Amino acid sequence: MAVKKGGATLLRGGAFKPRTSPYAFQGLRQDGIKLLLEAKKITGLPVVTEIMDISQLDLFADVDVIQVGARNMQNFELLKKLGTTNKPILLKRGLANTIQELLMSAEYIMAGGNPNIILCERGIRTFETATRNTLDISAIPVIKSMSHLPIVIDPSHATGIAKLVPTMSLAATAAGADGLIIEVHNDPEHALCDGPQSLLPETFAELVKKIEKVRAAIA
Repeated sequence: MAVKKGGATLLRGGAFKPRTSPYAFQGLRQDGIKLLLEAKKITGLPVVTEIMDISQLDLFADVDVIQVGARNMQNFELLKKLGTTNKPILLKRGLANTIQELLMSAEYIMAGGNPNIILCERGIRTFETATRNTLDISAIPVIKSMSHLPIVIDPSHATGIAKLVPTMSLAATAAGADGLIIEVHNDPEHALCDGPQSLLPETFAELVKKIEKVRAAIA
């Protein structure tokens, strides 16, 4: 409820967690989806969660938005199958993929008959090590010049550092992003994963107010 009160309009959680290390927390899988749907009932917020494989699609019947993560951006069989659904698809850019490749992945979904796609820039891999990834703010105007699809920015995964998230969120907003994915946790130090990039609820609420001011200024 804290994120809803702070200004969130969707609730995203990872029931299935693709992890680089096989020993890292992998999510709660089916039980995780049940918890998300319970949270939906309590908060009234639509829920977003990531699909990993075609075989899991039936589990997503009551999920509002299906996320295709960066590692699956070019899983073409999965994209084709999602094209046969009418669910909104949040399509994340791969960590080493071009904008053109991202748009072609979106075309796979649209070619199947599903036009409901939200693109997501979540940072790309470069030689820089000061942040987890390099957030490509320029992707926003470039994609808007090439496509009618909305684009959201994920500064949490891009930077991997909570204190950088507000600044990058405001920059993305000023550049014309249609939305933001911001990770929030009430106790980041004890989060099972992604704690270092998560904002406290009160910090999130303060950031939303600043974002609204930026949007008003550029409107």
